[in-house]
Amino acid sequence: MPSVSTEAPATPGASAAPSAPTATAPTGSAPEQLVPGGPGYRRMSFALFAAGVATFALLYSTQALLPAISAGFGVTAGRASWTVSAATGALALFVLPLSALSERFGRRTMMTVSLAVAVAVGLLVPFAPNIEVLVALRALQGAALAGLPASAMAYLAEEVRPKALVAAIGLFVAGNSVGGMSGRVLAGWVAQAWGWRAALGAVGLLAVACAVVFRLMLPKARNFTPRSLSPRALAGTVGGHLADPLLRRLYAIGGLFMVVFGAVYTVIGYRLVAAPFHLPQGIIGSVFLIYLVGTVSSAAAGRLVERLGRRGALYLAVSTTAAGLLLSLSGTLAAVLLGLVLITAGFFAGHSVASSSVSRTAKSGRAQASALYQSAYYLGSSAGGTLGAVAFHAAGWGGTVLLGLAAVLGVVSITLYGSRCARTARKGAAAAAV
Repeated sequence: MPSVSTEAPATPGASAAPSAPTATAPTGSAPEQLVPGGPGYRRMSFALFAAGVATFALLYSTQALLPAISAGFGVTAGRASWTVSAATGALALFVLPLSALSERFGRRTMMTVSLAVAVAVGLLVPFAPNIEVLVALRALQGAALAGLPASAMAYLAEEVRPKALVAAIGLFVAGNSVGGMSGRVLAGWVAQAWGWRAALGAVGLLAVACAVVFRLMLPKARNFTPRSLSPRALAGTVGGHLADPLLRRLYAIGGLFMVVFGAVYTVIGYRLVAAPFHLPQGIIGSVFLIYLVGTVSSAAAGRLVERLGRRGALYLAVSTTAAGLLLSLSGTLAAVLLGLVLITAGFFAGHSVASSSVSRTAKSGRAQASALYQSAYYLGSSAGGTLGAVAFHAAGWGGTVLLGLAAVLGVVSITLYGSRCARTARKGAAAAAV
């Protein structure tokens, strides 16, 4: 079997890997698929944007509050970081089984139930009596949210015309960035005025509003076909995806990007609250306005791919992230903030490119393909948050940056390997044609 590159097939009908089940894709789009400017596309975009806001606002609701939670419960940064890592880790573990349920009961139903349960748990989180209960509730919340990301990617792959898929997924990822930003900014200022428990309650109410908008706006699926819940069929589909070298590389890239992002944004609050910055909680929360940069870069991912190709866009994203990490080592606040801008822009661009490549590469079992990507992605977040806190405790901000640079080097190595595989495949095809 010839190797394939890190770049997704150029056309929807291209073959990804012979080992993937039912690798042949239809040559045209479904007659009722959504297109930009067409009926239902704007409602779909707004609904999934709202879902993205709610997902990231809830998933990372404690991240900007970690110094306050550490002080409130008298625990270390490492223990407090588990309020983030438990949520992302549980999401990573449950995303695959819940995506399988979406194959049977529908993407729209799964997303609705997942968001409703996560919002309900979010309203209980502020009342946690100790760190152990808080971590347990956060794990439950992450498990509930697991039904949303992969189902959303599969919904888009089925309902949106292939040529518009990167842009549509970019808008969903943009909603993630806005949710991550708004939840943290809101939490920071509310915490400064009324404490971290009130801040978590405010994030929960924001998520309630987003969940209502999502349910009212999302169009019904027109291209979904229910499938049976056969464990053997699920294992075959998952095995087929894991046997595809292109998908494996994309999963690794998503996970490594998230190691960087999880480490940086879990620890940044501890750095900014200490010398030489001594920033108050509200200002630290406002630092997450930098997520707006991610909204722009993720939405622009489609244009980057058109100009540079998928591997070129990944190289640009990873270079931007590495530059931001190095710049953040400065002792001046302006340089640190500019470093965060570059890290955020590079991360969201890379994530959009990798996740959309997964959706285009998988021609069957798209929910499972997206679920495996989400598992790797959120395992990276969980590992990055915990390891970033440990590195910060051991060696300060420089230790966290070193961890991030190691993950960046991993992305570069995987992408270079994909480029070499592509050249080898082209030479083999040329030789066979002679």
